[in-house]
Amino acid sequence: MKTMTCSQLGGPCDLKLRGDTADDIIHQQDQHLKDALAAGDTAHEPAHKEMKGRWLHPKKSLDWYNNTKQAFADMPSD
Repeated sequence: MKTMTCSQLGGPCDLKLRGDTADDIIHQQDQHLKDALAAGDTAHEPAHKEMKGRWLHPKKSLDWYNNTKQAFADMPSD
């Protein structure tokens, strides 16, 4: 189990996301951004737009994804 924060994934806060894989944490981040916006938290809007925009730029998205997976791999387990 490892922990990354919203800000480590490009968001504006220090919410801790925990998972066994980088994909677990990425999915949690996606849901966190959606929930934050639904609750009226506009600070998370830029990160949410960036998340949605990744689908429009596959190369950039793949770079972000690979960098996130490497950052997760380099972290010590909790």
